[in-house]
Amino acid sequence: MGDAAPIAVENLSHYYGSGELRKQILYEISTEIAAGEIVIVTGPSGSGKTTLLTLVGALRSAQEGSLRVLGQDLVGASAAALESVRKQIGYIFQSHNLIEALTARQNVEMALRLHDHGSSAEVKKRAVAMLEAVGLDDRVDHYPSQLSGGQRQRVAIARALSTEPRIVLADEPTASLDKKSGREVVDRIQKLAREQGVPVLLVTHDNRILDIADRIVHLEDGRLSSFKDAVIAGAQQMMGLLAENVRKDDLRRRVETLSDSEFGDLLDEVTSEAARFLKSTSLANDMAFRGMLDQALFACTYKIGMLCGAERASLFLVDRDRGELWLRVAQEEGASDLRIPMGSGIAGRVAASGKPLRVDDAYQHPDFNPEVDRATGFVTRSVLCLPLIDASGEVFAVAQLLNRQDGGVFDESDEQLFAKFADSVGVILRSWWQMARMSDADGAAAG
Repeated sequence: MGDAAPIAVENLSHYYGSGELRKQILYEISTEIAAGEIVIVTGPSGSGKTTLLTLVGALRSAQEGSLRVLGQDLVGASAAALESVRKQIGYIFQSHNLIEALTARQNVEMALRLHDHGSSAEVKKRAVAMLEAVGLDDRVDHYPSQLSGGQRQRVAIARALSTEPRIVLADEPTASLDKKSGREVVDRIQKLAREQGVPVLLVTHDNRILDIADRIVHLEDGRLSSFKDAVIAGAQQMMGLLAENVRKDDLRRRVETLSDSEFGDLLDEVTSEAARFLKSTSLANDMAFRGMLDQALFACTYKIGMLCGAERASLFLVDRDRGELWLRVAQEEGASDLRIPMGSGIAGRVAASGKPLRVDDAYQHPDFNPEVDRATGFVTRSVLCLPLIDASGEVFAVAQLLNRQDGGVFDESDEQLFAKFADSVGVILRSWWQMARMSDADGAAAG
């Protein structure tokens, strides 16, 4: 490997303990991170991700193999050499590591003073500007104890980026942030990488930020694998999880036994694999992976219908090329291939407006289209119809719940409950939709 890359790792192994208690944590890790490149490391807890980050960050001595950071070999490096490298790195860790006796501004100022960033007035001005950049302009004089977990994390991020580091290392930087704040943080990290050529090594479980990566690698059991291998391994795991029973009746019974927390865990795993697929087309023609997504979509749709007390739950895909809504997932057998014209019915109205719609009496509503009822023999009474919106703000699918089992009508609490799972279902559905389009395109090309 060349030494020109700011981060160059070759056959790096690491151990904890000694003698009989010696345990290997990392196994012959090899990778390079170029200037301005953002590399995301995924993997389960305990796989060695944080250990790798601390080694690259010169927070502990590398033991075996080769590790060069900013031109300095860190294997067997002296304390002075490690400190020299550390001063050039911006660290963002989950634990915040703020000094409780200092305000948010003073925490950022401290980092700037350690790096000799001008006069006291200049340091103060820069610290305030960084806190404003992460949305804390009204919290600059608050102490950590007066801040929420997400606000403390933003102070830590402002502190890390304020010194214009040559490398950024981030361990779950969005773990305690909401969607909006997390996006603002990673956008700022991405801007730093692009504009100043700063390499970024970021560990995360947050599927919402995978899109900023130039490259994703997977670390599991101390071994680093390529993104393609990680996707395939994850797909195999999820296929085993979801394909134990292939009949919908069996899957219904299995989903019914899941507690809310178990369902949440399952949804997290499926969403993770779907999000990874969106970053790679390596499985575009893998029918087994598509089958896994089929199972996942049905399981999620059915479970959400259960949670909202609905008799039926369905998902329509918006096929703008054909001007149709495609009923892709439905609890009733035989309905999943139904297509209706764009703009038709309640689902069509929601697809066009991008706004949720609750209907207490379907047959009295002017937009209700009884075609699906006629096709399935189902009698619709009340409807809750919600849009799924992609990153560009366009509706790409519509979810529909029909008839509360208790005979009542859907209300705002049902809408909020669905919204809790909407992002995850959307990621899975987008993966399925992308795969379907690729398969159709390949088929057309072959023809």
